[in-house]
Amino acid sequence: MRHDVTKTDNPLIKKLAANETALCLAVRLLRLPHVAHMAKAAGFEAIYYDMEHSALSAEDCSRLCIAAWDIGVTPLVRVPSKDAHGISAALDGGAAGVIVPHVDTAAEARAIAEAALFPPLGKRSVAGSGVGLGYAALAPADAYAKLNERTLVIAMVESEEGIANADAIAATPGIDMLLIGTNDLCAELGIHGQLDHPKVRAAYDAAAKACNTHGCTLGIGGIKSGAMLADLHKMGARFLLGRTDEALLLAGAKDEAKSLRQLFA
Repeated sequence: MRHDVTKTDNPLIKKLAANETALCLAVRLLRLPHVAHMAKAAGFEAIYYDMEHSALSAEDCSRLCIAAWDIGVTPLVRVPSKDAHGISAALDGGAAGVIVPHVDTAAEARAIAEAALFPPLGKRSVAGSGVGLGYAALAPADAYAKLNERTLVIAMVESEEGIANADAIAATPGIDMLLIGTNDLCAELGIHGQLDHPKVRAAYDAAAKACNTHGCTLGIGGIKSGAMLADLHKMGARFLLGRTDEALLLAGAKDEAKSLRQLFA
């Protein structure tokens, strides 16, 4: 990884740099800061707020990111697109990193890294200390170096083109992680829902080799099979997305309804 863990205060970066597995809870519905506390109580190191597939606003995400920082859970935001303004706005709002969907080429990877990082590493617009540093009074050079050090730039690879370019994407300066969006990848490959298909395993193998070569983290999204997760962990995957809050709520509600009805069967 490009980070100096002696300087960063991002606990997720420290965990990944130590080659430890980190779990991330995905949030689409809940808009109260309680969700970060529940994520920590459940044993998640990180939480990501999904602006791509929900009605969460920038204001929602900012408020939730601040709450997560306060209790030591690393807050990430999946932005809706590769738009540079959306990336910098999420980070200005308090995110410790951005998850950028549908990154297919090294040029796209370079553009998102430049949008997320301040000069000399990128081209992100300077906005002052702000919420990302708790409004600390730091010299500009120190402030932006610190923000660069604590920011994770995560490229989602979700297409056949993206997998073909995995090595070049992982080699892009500023990219910290390749996160495989397995469901979208299956859709692109014409194998909807076949998460353990040989083509999916081959895609993960290619991404793992790229990450191991260039010092990136390999992230997993969408895989629920314990056997496949174990295989991917052996390949080097260390970042795992759990189910979304809506999926967990629905599953829990179904179990509760079933158990209650059994009382009256």
